[in-house]
Amino acid sequence: MKSFEHFLSLHYQTAPLLMGNIWDVQSAKVFDSNGFQAIGTSSAAVAHSFGYADGEQIPFDLIVQLAKRVVEVVDIPLSVDMEGGFGRTTAAICQNVQRLHDVGVVGINIEDSQPGTARTLQQAHVFAKTLEGITHTLSAQNARVFINVRTDGFLLGVPQALSETLERIRLYENTGVHGIFVPCIEKPHDIKTVAGDTRLPINVMCMPNLPSFGELYELGARRISMGNSFHQFMLKETERHLRVITQNQSFHSLFNQAR
Repeated sequence: MKSFEHFLSLHYQTAPLLMGNIWDVQSAKVFDSNGFQAIGTSSAAVAHSFGYADGEQIPFDLIVQLAKRVVEVVDIPLSVDMEGGFGRTTAAICQNVQRLHDVGVVGINIEDSQPGTARTLQQAHVFAKTLEGITHTLSAQNARVFINVRTDGFLLGVPQALSETLERIRLYENTGVHGIFVPCIEKPHDIKTVAGDTRLPINVMCMPNLPSFGELYELGARRISMGNSFHQFMLKETERHLRVITQNQSFHSLFNQAR
């Protein structure tokens, strides 16, 4: 089992940390066997794999069960996407984080937007207070977990997303958290501006126009996530191969692909 300290150090390398985003135990094993340094759950991919919609619809017990089994079968660090924490109080969120810590999870993602009829950003100062409560409680319990804070201005397409993101990061970085995740940011200028405005490592996510990994490092990004993109790609490829099988009325294409 890899430690919090090891996972933390991966954010301060001479190349960005490329995270494999998993949806089950087998996908975790595939990323591990292909040289990935760390893995994280994709909330959407995990929810969909269990037959639930994204947005904290999946029972948290299933997330803990998955995390426990993944930690048992791979030797690279696992971070878990907790969305909004699966709780509406600091105490409830901390209890959930502690459960993950107890099965060997070394990091979490927690986001500043809330699901609903329409996903909305929480008030920044209120969410910052929640983060302070989480870090204080975990420290008191000696539970060392890398807290990656997702701020959703770019994801939600809010007006002045860059300035909104910078304002929120300045509040969040002083709460004791360890990293900042800005999903859907992809313009080099925006990435460089965000990375240059905080001492915390910046996490970006797979996007159509995201710069190359080397360029991202030069811009200041230190962690790259796949989100649900790889899982969606895999499902589309599965559908494509199934169409070939039904059209050809043969399994030959499966064995030709294997070769």
